[in-house]
Amino acid sequence: MKEIIFIIEEEPEGGYIAKALGEAIFTQAESMDELRKNIRDAVKCHFHGRKNRPKVIRLHSVHDEVLAL
Repeated sequence: MKEIIFIIEEEPEGGYIAKALGEAIFTQAESMDELRKNIRDAVKCHFHGRKNRPKVIRLHSVHDEVLAL
């Protein structure tokens, strides 16, 4: 596995959540810096002892915006 992709979403109450595509990895944090750290830790933990640990973590941010007419 060369890379793993996470979908990043802002929570309505504040903070962020991250979900991996194709793996059962989920984490959350109050800031993007904290989220990046949590994602690295979660990936290391999830793939601990496995040879196919990804070399790259790609973050895909989703931002919803509502416009009034």
